[in-house]
Amino acid sequence: MSVSLRHFICSAGLLCLAAPVFSQSSSNGIAAVVNGNVVTKSEVRDAVNAQEQMLRIQLQNDPAALKRELSNLRANALDSLIDRELVLAEFKRLGAAIKSQWVDDDINSIVRENFKGDREAFVKELANSGMTLKKFREMREKMMIVQAMRGRQAAEQPPATPREVEEFYKKHVAKWRTGDMIKISTITIPKYSGDASASPESQRKLAQEIRSKLLKGADFATTARTYSLDSHAEDGGAWDWMGREQMKPSIANVAFNLKTGGLSEVIDDEAAYIILTCDAVKYGTPKPMGEVREEIERVISAEKSKAIVDKWMDTLRKRAVIKKFGW
Repeated sequence: MSVSLRHFICSAGLLCLAAPVFSQSSSNGIAAVVNGNVVTKSEVRDAVNAQEQMLRIQLQNDPAALKRELSNLRANALDSLIDRELVLAEFKRLGAAIKSQWVDDDINSIVRENFKGDREAFVKELANSGMTLKKFREMREKMMIVQAMRGRQAAEQPPATPREVEEFYKKHVAKWRTGDMIKISTITIPKYSGDASASPESQRKLAQEIRSKLLKGADFATTARTYSLDSHAEDGGAWDWMGREQMKPSIANVAFNLKTGGLSEVIDDEAAYIILTCDAVKYGTPKPMGEVREEIERVISAEKSKAIVDKWMDTLRKRAVIKKFGW
């Protein structure tokens, strides 16, 4: 499947896959029943697979974040599909309707902007992904309904106050800084050391034992010279000053969140387990608050909207009859 089409299939998230009804004896299996409507196990699996593909593309350079997001996705997949059913049921209860023309316009826009107006190529790409045009249309319609219902709830809210903007800016000032520099020291334990008796699991255990020694007061530089197997081990694990852009995102995100002298957790970084400490940090200059005010106001607005929608969804869940069987 092309990335562009996968985007439109996944952009609806776990809320948009159709919900065919099967008997409980079906090999497909029932994952949940929401107010009498069935969510099947295959729906959950299909939704997870689609989302996983997108995450692997988006986070291919940040394995730690990918692992975390995949775990969250799998943990919340069934609840997300249940929420979809609740929103669609509320839409139906209100007697609302979505015009067919709106869905047609949405699909025509996808064809025009991503397939240069070639509808035949669009349908062929759908077929290659194992999806019919009818199924895709159902997904987009459900997505539009869910978005409209959520937007309806969050439409009325007060704008961000000057105090809220100022507090947000101070709390997230690092986001608008440029030129941050950091000095770190690392201890690197490869997952495959060349020792036939060692395994990734035993190496991870070793890294955790080393971290425990450091927490109890062991000298980082001495420990690095003893255990570390990277190019900086002889220097006690010490690196020269680096900017965020010079570091792998998975390492930079951890390093810049440490206080000076702080010790990281054991980082699972592809071929090795890494422990790092922040030796020193020099912060760059942030953009003035006035330059980022509009951006901050949009973020605060989005957070307020989410809070309103979350409260609404909680109300829908409390008055619904939900049976979960797992997937």
